[in-house]
Amino acid sequence: MSLPEAGKAATPLAPWLAAQRNALLAQRGHAWLLQGPSGLGQFALALELVRAWLCDAPSAHGACGHCGSCHAIDVHTHADLCVLMPETELLARGWPLPEKAQTEIDEKKRKPSREIRVEAMRSAVEFAQRTSARNRGKAVLVYPAEQMNTITANALLKTLEEPPGDVRFVLASEAAHQLLPTIRSRCLGHTMTWPARQEMLQWLRQQGVAPEAGAALLRMAGDRPDDALALAHAEHSPQAWAQLPQALLRGQSNALTTYTPAQAIAALQKLCHDLLALRVGASPRYFTATDLPAPPPLAALTQWGKTLMQAARTAEHPFNTGLMLEALAAQARNVLNSHPSPV
Repeated sequence: MSLPEAGKAATPLAPWLAAQRNALLAQRGHAWLLQGPSGLGQFALALELVRAWLCDAPSAHGACGHCGSCHAIDVHTHADLCVLMPETELLARGWPLPEKAQTEIDEKKRKPSREIRVEAMRSAVEFAQRTSARNRGKAVLVYPAEQMNTITANALLKTLEEPPGDVRFVLASEAAHQLLPTIRSRCLGHTMTWPARQEMLQWLRQQGVAPEAGAALLRMAGDRPDDALALAHAEHSPQAWAQLPQALLRGQSNALTTYTPAQAIAALQKLCHDLLALRVGASPRYFTATDLPAPPPLAALTQWGKTLMQAARTAEHPFNTGLMLEALAAQARNVLNSHPSPV
C-alpha cells in the first residue's frame, strides 16, 4: 500500500478509531501507550490524538481540521510535534528525516535505519525541553514503539516519567510485549478495539473496495482492516490467494513471483498457521478449508514455522530476490508433500 504523501488527503478515519479517539480525549494523562496487533490503526489513532492536543480549536470529537496547526501536521511541518519512527518508516510515510540523517543517507554513508535511532530520541528529549512555538503545548509520537532498542528506550525514560512543561507523549505499538517494562509502566495503556466484521466490510466499501472482494481481503488479512485495505491497494487478488496452497503443493516455482521476499514469507507463515490449525482440529484463519491441502505432520509444520521465522529476519535484504523466492517455494513444496497422517 502506498502511504499518503504530505499535503494529500489521507484515508478517512474509520468509525471505530473515531470512537476510541473521543474516549481517550475525555481522559487525562501525559503519556499513552496504544497497543494491539498490526492492522488495527495504531498510527492513525496516535496522530488523531496529537492533532487534537495541538489544535487551535479542538472539540470533544478531535481536531477542527482547518486551523494552522492542523494544516502544519497535514504537511508534516508542525514546530510543536516530534514524530519518532524508524527512518524507513518516515520515508515510506512522507515525513522528513533530521537534516543530518538525510545528508548521511543522500551521501550513501549508510542506509535508512529500521530502528528508532538513539540520536533521534536524544533530539526528541531536547525538543521536549523547549518552549512551545504555538502555545498549545508539544507532542511526541513514537511508532512503532517496539522499534526502540534498549539504549533508545532508556534515553526516553526520565522525560517520560517527568515531562518538562506541557509536553505529551503517545506511543503506538504492534508488539507492546517487546517494550521495556519501565516504558510500559510510565504510560496509560489503551488496547486497540477490534471492530465488528460488518463494520469493517462497510468501511472497506467506502474506501472503494468491491463488496465481493471485501470479505476475501479480510480473510487474507486475518480480519485486520488496515491490512485488508493495504492488500486491496497492492492489488493482491483474492483468487490468486485462494489458489496459492495448491500451486505450492504442485511445486509451481512461479507461485511466489508476484511477492517481495517479506510478503512471500508472511504469506507462507499464514499458510503454515492454517495448516497447523487444521492439524489440531481448529478452523483456518487466512484461507478457507477447501483451499488447503491435507495438513502435513505436526513436526514438519512446526519446523517450517521456525524456518520461516528465521528467514523473516533477512527478508528485507536478500542476496538474490529471485533465488530466495524459488527457495521458499521449493521448501513449501517439500513440506506440503510430506506424508500426512489422519487429522
